[in-house]
Amino acid sequence: MKKLLSAVVVLTGALLAGCAGPATPPATTTPRMSVDESCKFLNTDTFVPQGSDKEKAAQISQHYQDVANKVAPEVAEPIQQMSDIMKQVAASSTGTQTPDQLTQLRQQLDKIGQHCK
Repeated sequence: MKKLLSAVVVLTGALLAGCAGPATPPATTTPRMSVDESCKFLNTDTFVPQGSDKEKAAQISQHYQDVANKVAPEVAEPIQQMSDIMKQVAASSTGTQTPDQLTQLRQQLDKIGQHCK
């Protein structure tokens, strides 16, 4: 099951490879990256969690939250959802994703991919 958690992190990078899209102005007063900058950032993100499955899930959740706070709102929304899913994983007894959670994570990655083409 450790491989599944690692696969989600690797899958995120793989799905975002070649990420590019039209730049959009920030939607809030908080400085955020444009969509193009966000996609480039996600494409070069090299975060690697460490520890037990539960610790890794918590670290991934926090990392996704941190990233969601920096990137364009269009990209931040699915990343926030991924953070919420990983919080649930970290709170589970095993710290591993269920098949349903993996499906939800893939759906959010697809949403990111719609902006980062």
